[in-house]
Amino acid sequence: MQHPAEGSTDGTVTAPQPGFLASLFRELGADEDDDEDRGEDRGEVRGDVRTEDPAGGRTRGRLRDRGPDHVWGRATAPTRTAAPPAPPAAPVVPPQPGPAGPPAATDADRADDEDQADLADDPVAAHGRAAALTHHRTLAVQAEHQQLADLLRRAAQPVSAMDFESQLRSYQPRPFPDDGPAAEPEPAWADFAPPEPADTDPDQPRSRRLLDSGYQRELAQARLRHQRALREWRTRQAELADSGAAAARQAHQEAEQARARAVQEYNDSLEECRRAYRQAEPAAVESLLERALAAAEGATRDLPAPCRAVFRALTRTAVLDLDLPPLDTVPALAGHRLTETGEVRPVPRPAADVRTDYLRLAARLALRALQAADAVDTDEVLSGVVLNGWLRVPGQPPQCLLSVDADRDALARTRLVPDAGHLGDEGADDGVYAEAEHDESLLRLRALAAAVSPDPYAGEAVQPWGSASSAVPALGELSPGEFALLVRAVLTAGGLRDWSVRLRGPAGLVATAEGDPGSGLPGRWVVWASRGPGPVTAEEIATLAEAVREEGADRGLRMTCGRFADEALDLTGEERHQRIHLIDGPGIRELARTHLELPLTL
Repeated sequence: MQHPAEGSTDGTVTAPQPGFLASLFRELGADEDDDEDRGEDRGEVRGDVRTEDPAGGRTRGRLRDRGPDHVWGRATAPTRTAAPPAPPAAPVVPPQPGPAGPPAATDADRADDEDQADLADDPVAAHGRAAALTHHRTLAVQAEHQQLADLLRRAAQPVSAMDFESQLRSYQPRPFPDDGPAAEPEPAWADFAPPEPADTDPDQPRSRRLLDSGYQRELAQARLRHQRALREWRTRQAELADSGAAAARQAHQEAEQARARAVQEYNDSLEECRRAYRQAEPAAVESLLERALAAAEGATRDLPAPCRAVFRALTRTAVLDLDLPPLDTVPALAGHRLTETGEVRPVPRPAADVRTDYLRLAARLALRALQAADAVDTDEVLSGVVLNGWLRVPGQPPQCLLSVDADRDALARTRLVPDAGHLGDEGADDGVYAEAEHDESLLRLRALAAAVSPDPYAGEAVQPWGSASSAVPALGELSPGEFALLVRAVLTAGGLRDWSVRLRGPAGLVATAEGDPGSGLPGRWVVWASRGPGPVTAEEIATLAEAVREEGADRGLRMTCGRFADEALDLTGEERHQRIHLIDGPGIRELARTHLELPLTL
């Protein structure tokens, strides 16, 4: 009876053929490893031959290299007739495990490439990426707006006064860290002496009572304890001296004495500076002003706005040069938006809003500097303050964007700190981006007759009210406030009093004053002083004469830093204009030198 061979489905024996082996190797090739990995999916393995899977299909044998003596696919059961020996086949070399060419792409790689191609071609995915980018850029712009709002709040905070009283130092001694053994006192006999015996017989003398044996025994023992305590205390003191604690204590005492001397010397130098400040010495005044300005700048260290101070002793005026922040401090974008075509485009802010926000920030920095200068002048040395705000761009000349000329009275009656409602609270309707007409900082700055650039981004600068280019200023370099104070001081020294300023501006002032009958300028005067270098015309002389008649004054005084035209001089020679007196630039300089000892230049 014939038995089917193992691995055969019909019981027949399959003889190996040369072409059959070669075709199997060519069919398997580099997929041999993959077939081994996917063996569970393709069928059940039995021995050396893979059977057909349950779903049906052609059985594929799993071939392994068994060596040269192994017969592929030979059944072990005997057959009815012996098969003739097969001719020797040519040696077949199994394929190498690695591919000969570049590696073929796997299914996972092909799937990733297909997914990326689908995403690139998918308009919904592209729109989502563009929307996420738009949101991210808009958040960055909102962070810039929040930073500006924080700067505006901090720039409007009041500054602490840096006067001489607040800068005084006090000395507080520090104890030695290990002061226990050194503080131990020497043992005293009173701590060891026994109590004297009681008076049993008051008739006996005290010396007899002290001869009591019990008391003498206690006294001897107490002396022994006292001597022992003294020896131990001296031993501890010697050990303490040998360990270096005494030297450390001495060094600590010397350091404390040095601290006390340093505090005292600092306070003495501060008192000397205060004396020099009261005498209006420029170095002392400038030092105190710059300390106060540096302390005020500490609230916005992330926004450098240094301010330098120059004191003009001739007119007791401080000229402050404030460096304004760059123009890009204020964000120029409101956000980003996504167009219908999927492009991310920036949304610019209105130019008027950007310009207003920058002017608001500059105004708050200027008010803070003015407040610091006013708060430090507790001795009332300053007659006025001139502040110039400069925009410095590398490679370009500096531009003056704002200029303030305020005297002491104007600073005293002006609140230099904005109200809490204008600090940009988040609960407010407009916040820090309120209109410029309603911003408290700009309103207070304009109340000081400040000149503010209408458009900093267009390069529109203003003329500074005053400068400190030289130690001895010329008449033309004086600010309107300084010029008004100079005219009043000169004429007051000449005998005029009861000043009443009618008009005051960049060109000069118009005022009335009264002179005592016995003075050099008796009667009522109308004073018209101008600080411009231009010549005074005859029309101005006629206008002054008309003002004298309207005011009911006795005389008129026309003063100018420049000169008078020839027709103006001829007009004053007429009889109806003989009450008009003229003083030109050299005359003002001579009056300042005579009455005020001010060496002004022309």
